[in-house]
Amino acid sequence: MRSGLGYGAHLPLIDFDGHGWRPDSVTSYARAARRLGYGSLAVNDHIVFQRPWLDGIVALASVVEHSGDMQLVTTVALPVVRGPAVLAKTAAALDVLSGGRLVLGVGPGSSPRDYALAGLRFDERWARFDEAVPVLRAYLNGAAAPSAEVLRPLPGRAPGPQIWIASWGSDAGLARVARLGDGWLASGYNATPARVAGARAKLAAALARDGRRLDDFPCAVATLWTYVTEDRHAAATHLNGLAEMLARPVDQLANRVLIGGAEQCAALLRAYADAGIDRVFIWPVADAEDQLARFMRDVVPLV
Repeated sequence: MRSGLGYGAHLPLIDFDGHGWRPDSVTSYARAARRLGYGSLAVNDHIVFQRPWLDGIVALASVVEHSGDMQLVTTVALPVVRGPAVLAKTAAALDVLSGGRLVLGVGPGSSPRDYALAGLRFDERWARFDEAVPVLRAYLNGAAAPSAEVLRPLPGRAPGPQIWIASWGSDAGLARVARLGDGWLASGYNATPARVAGARAKLAAALARDGRRLDDFPCAVATLWTYVTEDRHAAATHLNGLAEMLARPVDQLANRVLIGGAEQCAALLRAYADAGIDRVFIWPVADAEDQLARFMRDVVPLV
């Protein structure tokens, strides 16, 4: 394994096959990830999606007692859609109940339907997000009196969880990451290792202007859809299904996801490690617990 590359697992929030969830499916998955040596559990945030989607923050709360010392990460939560005060209250509770293991990744979101259901204009998301993050941080750090005393269950405990900012890697997005964040979350299926390497160089310059260093700034890739198999037909089936769900061309996704043979998957991860990424979050598209095990057994030793 390449030094410094850590592995997290997205909780199985999406009903990919239409069979629903067993009552213990999320907690069983969390226990399996912990047993296999994953360092963190992650959730994404949508109100609606192309498939049924469990609420990520509720799911993350449900695995606190099953997660040991694993980090709990939102990749991302939506402070504009949920509201910064409500998200701060929820995040503070998770952070306290987990013993300070929460990393709060946030982004504006990319779904117009989420905004419509929240009664918000999608074209205002960036301006609203820029306003929401400082408010969120102030609440979590107990600096927004008098409300912070109510929002943070242990007002004497500081600071609050780190806040990582999501961006696909645009210049404006990276400037926002440097200005507002404690770390950067790149999107696995909206990025490539080459783009990430270039983005990190720009991020380093933006951080330096504020007297900060990229070496002290976590950079992670989330939502790496995963299905490790040497069966080309099985790989094509899952890749085609993912492309249909995401409304993306198959050839665009093929080199951005971990669907295929172990060496193919390891090559992508090696490229991300060489680009300076320190953590990746995988998300099995089927056979979730078996894929967690196969990834650690067959892929990680090749990275």
